[in-house]
Amino acid sequence: MSEKQNDSSNPVLTFEGKKYSINDLSNDIKESIKGLQVAETQLKMHEDTLKLLSISRNFLANQLREKLKNIE
Repeated sequence: MSEKQNDSSNPVLTFEGKKYSINDLSNDIKESIKGLQVAETQLKMHEDTLKLLSISRNFLANQLREKLKNIE
């Protein structure tokens, strides 16, 4: 789903290969679009959080590995 604006008064939604004038859609459909946009934003945020956690875990594992080298 992508929302492009040809001009500020006529935004266009492209969904599954079809284009729709957002101004011509019902309020119910517009609310569904907003909900989908929120869901996509949340997914991206959580994907970024998972990446940061993975990097942190790897850093901590490397720290532990280095510390354990000194123990016989």
